[in-house]
Amino acid sequence: MTKPTMSGKVKEAVRHSYGGVASRVLRQDDTAGCCGPAQPASCCAPAEAPGGTACTAARLYSAQELADLPDSVTDAALGCGNPTALASLRPGEVVLDLGSGGGIDCFLAAKKVGPEGRVIGLDMTPEMVELARRNAREVGLDNVEFRQGEMEDIPLPDQSVDVVISNCVINLSPDKDAVFGEIHRVLRPGGRMLVSDIVLHGGIPAPLRESLDVWAGCLAGALDEADYLARIRAAGLGRVTVLSRDYLSAEWLGEWEDVRALLAEMGVSLSDLDRKVASVKVEAYKEV
Repeated sequence: MTKPTMSGKVKEAVRHSYGGVASRVLRQDDTAGCCGPAQPASCCAPAEAPGGTACTAARLYSAQELADLPDSVTDAALGCGNPTALASLRPGEVVLDLGSGGGIDCFLAAKKVGPEGRVIGLDMTPEMVELARRNAREVGLDNVEFRQGEMEDIPLPDQSVDVVISNCVINLSPDKDAVFGEIHRVLRPGGRMLVSDIVLHGGIPAPLRESLDVWAGCLAGALDEADYLARIRAAGLGRVTVLSRDYLSAEWLGEWEDVRALLAEMGVSLSDLDRKVASVKVEAYKEV
C-alpha cells in the first residue's frame, strides 16, 4: 500500500478538523461554533483583549452585516478577516469564494452583487458544503451556489469570474502555487483577487511545521509574507498590494494547546513567536 504523502496527510487533517466543525453545527450541538469549547484550533483572529477570546464573527464583521444571518452561519465563521469589506464588489459581478465554509462571506458578497450577479462557494469538505447549502436555503438568497472541490483544481472554466475572495484558507493548502495559478486561470482579464490570510515574518520552529493540528490551525502552512506575495506574482497576477497587516500576539498563539506543548518540548518561549505571525489582506489583479 502506498504511504500517504505529507500533502495528503495535510488535506486529510484539514478536512477532518473543519468537517468536524460543520458536523457539530449541523447537529445543532450547543458546544459548536467559534465561541464554544469544542472549537478546534482555527484561523480565528486574536481577541482585542490580551489573551482573551471572542467569537470570530463578532470580531470581524459589523453588527449590520451579521444582523440577518442565522447562528448556523456565524457559528461556522473561522476566518481571519472580512474580505468582502474591501473587495468593492459591484452589482452584476461573479464572485468565487475559496474555502467558503458555512457561507458567511458568500452571503455578504451575494447582497453586494445583487440578483444580476452570482456567488460561487467552493469547499473541499462535504460537511461544510452541506451546511452552506442549508444556510443558503434559510437565508433565502438564490444567487449563491456551493460546490465541493479543491482550490488547487478549481472546477470552473477559464476566465469565468470577476472576483476571487478567500478568508484564511490558502495557507491551508500544501500547494499554494497551484492555488494562485488556478486563481489566475479562472479570473477574467481585469479581474481581481482579495484574500485575507495568515503569513509569517521570520521562521517558526520546525516541529510546528510538522504538526498536522497546527497545519489545520493555519500556522504550520503559512508562508513568509515576501514569499507569499512573490508566488502571487509568479502566477501572473499584478498590482499586488498588502492592504492591511495585523500581527498576532504570543498570547493568542498560546491558546493552542498543541503549540504550547510543542514549544515546551523544544524549550522555546511563546515570546519567541511574538510579531512573527500576521493576518494580512492582499489584493491583486489579472492584467487585461
